Amino acid sequence: MQTRRRRPWWRSRWWTPLLSLALGGVVFAAMAIGGDPAGGLKSFGVLAAVAAVFWFGRRSDTLRGLGGPGRDERWSMIDLRATAISGVIVLLALTGAWLWELAHGDDGAPYGRFLAVGGLSYIAAVAFLRRRT
Repeated sequence: MQTRRRRPWWRSRWWTPLLSLALGGVVFAAMAIGGDPAGGLKSFGVLAAVAAVFWFGRRSDTLRGLGGPGRDERWSMIDLRATAISGVIVLLALTGAWLWELAHGDDGAPYGRFLAVGGLSYIAAVAFLRRRT
């Protein structure tokens, strides 16, 4: 008798739409607490639209690979490469913003802190992954 393997709950077709709606609720609450409930409703609307795209577009290979049940080894490698590329782009943007601030006589503190977090987390991840493999 063959047993059917259940996929993890975070790989169900409900996960990404529900996460988008939950995030929309959190953003709405934060903006409402901050005094901008109208902006919070707009943000919730954008995230509800994202949820609808993932729900109604579930036949799309790209959408399944981004956040749905259609993940396999190929999508894991695509995800790993996309994460690395976006990380490099964010670090380049932060470095540029930090240098811009320094060139204009400011201390660049927020950007420098994020760069420090990025660098330290990279070193920690390398050390962790090196020990693991």
